[in-house]
Amino acid sequence: MDHPDEQRKALQEQVQDRLLVYGADHTDLRRSFATWLQLHPTDAAALIEIANTEHSDTPLTPARLSERINLSPAATSALLNRMEQAGHIVRTREHSDRRVVTLRAGEQAKALAEQYFTPLADRLDRAMAHYPPDVLRQFATLLHDIHQANRTHLDEAAQAPADPGRTP
Repeated sequence: MDHPDEQRKALQEQVQDRLLVYGADHTDLRRSFATWLQLHPTDAAALIEIANTEHSDTPLTPARLSERINLSPAATSALLNRMEQAGHIVRTREHSDRRVVTLRAGEQAKALAEQYFTPLADRLDRAMAHYPPDVLRQFATLLHDIHQANRTHLDEAAQAPADPGRTP
């Protein structure tokens, strides 16, 4: 495998394989978090989605959460009622349009998530500590580019449902 194109292809396949392993690990972490919290996996997935978007420019709305966790609006509403009643989430009206509901993690849920995920964050910090900033910057760029490729594929797939008679 002395040819540069073959080496590049082999490295790309290795990266893709490791991303698949990372994706499986991420799924296992969500399941473990749900078990640890004694929540249904869908409830825990919703809580993670809500908590992860709180620091973004666009916090989660019920409609967007419904899309993110692949539940019907009615099932999402039932989930949110259950989670709000348990104190895991809070619904707020922060937008200038008061009809827009924003979802936030409750204080107890934030504390529990911090308790569960802080040891992982510390391990990840140690795992990345010996890499120079340029390598981490390149890796962050690579992950961003992979994310964009995934989103484009998902958008295109949503526009063209499977046709068993069609050749890919």
